[in-house]
Amino acid sequence: MSNENLTVRANTTFHLLAPGVAPAPVEAELVYDPEDPYAVAVVFHTGQGRVEWMFARDLLADGLLTPSGEGDILVRPATDDPERVLVELNAPTGFAILSAVAEEVAEFLDQSYDVVQPGEEDLWIDFDRELQKLVSTID
Repeated sequence: MSNENLTVRANTTFHLLAPGVAPAPVEAELVYDPEDPYAVAVVFHTGQGRVEWMFARDLLADGLLTPSGEGDILVRPATDDPERVLVELNAPTGFAILSAVAEEVAEFLDQSYDVVQPGEEDLWIDFDRELQKLVSTID
């Protein structure tokens, strides 16, 4: 069976938070591809186009319960609304704090666990393919 058939996708709406203005909705897609079993992607659909951030699936899961991450991506429960989770993205060009419905994120993660159980990610890595990618970048 192709891994493409196992890719988990969920559409959701994040809200961009900025001081002094109402939260702005940002359409997004959460993506879990078992070919990269440790990672999840969040694809934001903005007026500027498509912006994709990839980070550890464990980071997203841990951030539903407690502040997690350091550096470019931080995920934590919203202190003022236990039904929401905050994702803080830091880049050299700026930063953004986005809010999402925690239950929607948890449902997405549960669907990803139906494909690849936590702790079994290494069983999904095709080491020959990964080695070939490394070798082809050297040539």
